[in-house]
Amino acid sequence: MRRLGNTRRGGRASRPVVTAVACAAALAALTLPAAGAPGQGRPGPERGSTGPASPEQERGRTGSASPRWAPRDTGAPQVRFRGLAAVDRRTAWLAGTGGTVLRTTDGGASWRDVSPPGAAGLEFRDVTAFDARRAVVLAIGAGEASRVYRTDDGGTTWTESFRNTDPRAFYDCLAFFDGRHGLALGDPVDGRFRVLSTADGGRSWSLLPTAGMPPARDGEAGFAASGQCLVTAGPRDAWLATGGGPHARVLHSADRGLTWSAADTPVPAGDPARGVFALAFRDRAHGVAVGGDYRAGQPSPRSAAVTADGGRTWRPATTPPPGYRSGAAWLPYSRTEALAVGPTGTDLTTDGGHTWRTIGTGSYDTVACAPDRSCWAAGEQGRVARLER
Repeated sequence: MRRLGNTRRGGRASRPVVTAVACAAALAALTLPAAGAPGQGRPGPERGSTGPASPEQERGRTGSASPRWAPRDTGAPQVRFRGLAAVDRRTAWLAGTGGTVLRTTDGGASWRDVSPPGAAGLEFRDVTAFDARRAVVLAIGAGEASRVYRTDDGGTTWTESFRNTDPRAFYDCLAFFDGRHGLALGDPVDGRFRVLSTADGGRSWSLLPTAGMPPARDGEAGFAASGQCLVTAGPRDAWLATGGGPHARVLHSADRGLTWSAADTPVPAGDPARGVFALAFRDRAHGVAVGGDYRAGQPSPRSAAVTADGGRTWRPATTPPPGYRSGAAWLPYSRTEALAVGPTGTDLTTDGGHTWRTIGTGSYDTVACAPDRSCWAAGEQGRVARLER
């Protein structure tokens, strides 16, 4: 649905190794060259670039004792990375504009361009990586622009496993329960969100029946801003986030996408640029939602919400992030700590999402953490960083 930010087709990174990575219409603006909107599944806003942040900017106002982002040079300043997969401290995958996919296996000291051949015209917005060799990437856009690719050899070769043939459909993000089972979310067609399912690690996909999907509201869609409009926890639970409609909602499935229930959130909506942009669940009960208004300079009150009952009910954060946020992630093995990122900064919660404090002012669109406790962030101008604590 919404493509956050301009989906300007930025030039792609050079092939050699790179060193030292209206709802539907408005959401489409987020994905396609739209005036600063995020993309259908709208990509996040293409805010004016601020250039690489200094260590002082990354620390923000909280001092050196706080976690901070340590930038890594991808060598691809023309690419905006909204797709990020953190495997561990050394290995991460990036997916971005211009059909670009980068991979590092040395902690970000160097990045290899492993983009699928012939993909320069695509907008990659999400990537799931199972390890350093196996990954699945999603391209967004109307009709055949929405595609899925899979690699089993670290990006040396790719197989196109899905190409959307319905001109009305637009896919936003994907998420996996395990190494075999996963889902991909599409904006509403005929009044209901579309969901693809895979049971072979993304090698093939099938469209799930829509009988168990609640009707979409007028203008409602997903935001393709960070690859986090669809998330999973455990072997069967999935949640999808919406915006653009009269209320920002979160839909939950406990059976791998066959049936869904919907709940309103306190995050502002009522406009194609507003809603929930990202979800993060640390287990099947506890989750956070972040979002707001992706347009630069627009206020984003109540930009975060929290649930303790699997998304059946949501409460506004007591002290939310100070502005729009497009990505969120729980710190591994923590019951209380999570990160939220956006074009104007990074925020940390230490009480499960009830209160947030800014720890950096650099611009990032997405954030992900790995089982070895490492966390990565990525965004505009080829920006990538790893969290230091």
